[in-house]
Amino acid sequence: SGDNVSAGQVLLKLNADADLAQLRTLAAAADLAQSVYDRNKKQFLAQAVSQASLDVDAADLKGKQAQVAQQSAQVNKKTIRAPFAGRLGISSVNAGQYLNPGDKIVTLQALDSICIDFFLPQQELSRLVPGQEVAVVTDTYPDKKFKGKISAISPKVDQQTRNVQLEAIVANPRHELLPGMYATIKVRAGKAMRYLTVPRTAVTFNPYGETVYIAEAKGAAKDGKPSLFVRQTFVTLGPARGDQVAITKGIKEGDIIVTSGQLKLRSGSQIIINNQVQPANDANPVPAEK
Repeated sequence: SGDNVSAGQVLLKLNADADLAQLRTLAAAADLAQSVYDRNKKQFLAQAVSQASLDVDAADLKGKQAQVAQQSAQVNKKTIRAPFAGRLGISSVNAGQYLNPGDKIVTLQALDSICIDFFLPQQELSRLVPGQEVAVVTDTYPDKKFKGKISAISPKVDQQTRNVQLEAIVANPRHELLPGMYATIKVRAGKAMRYLTVPRTAVTFNPYGETVYIAEAKGAAKDGKPSLFVRQTFVTLGPARGDQVAITKGIKEGDIIVTSGQLKLRSGSQIIINNQVQPANDANPVPAEK
């Protein structure tokens, strides 16, 4: 358990006494068939036996040799070897234990490089190509980035999530990454883009398009503060990240955006700003622990 093994190294030997005895029996029969064939071949050259008799001897010899080869393969199966180099897991068997076909013996993991499966939205598909660089971060090594490349992109988009599956190969020379770990994958896809973002709660989703309410000052109230009225405007959404969503068209920097209570508003409604309760606005939200 836990050892590093090379390809072809013996991992386990099953009891093959009965198979070896059967192999010796078949080998003896094959040797006898060979002797009969050799003797009758000489007799055939001396015209003491017929061609038909020699053909029967040849067929019998080939049949016996085939049985030996088949039994040899059966004996070889009783020795379990590592199909590739890697590290063994915890053994599931003990000496003297009876095994049935399909029983688990031990896991074997090749750790020099790790294959990572992950998903991205279909909107990103046009920016992804095999060979693209990725960076992997895990909770185990939060300050270390493991570099790799995209090795494959699925030709099919998931019908429910609209995500596409990707596969990346990441170098793991120190065997720090282990199969089954959760990781955060970052894909380098061109230059960094700057977007104007708002909390998701600021966007009203409608069948006819997405809208936000912009608060605009019109005149002054009795207390000297500007009176604010809202204007509903259509917007074009960009990429989303966490609790934030990018707006590519419809608002400009400096606009005051309403982030809650939109169901009570319509264009021209007067509002009073109350920022005591802030909406969720985290670019990398972490699920609350239960």
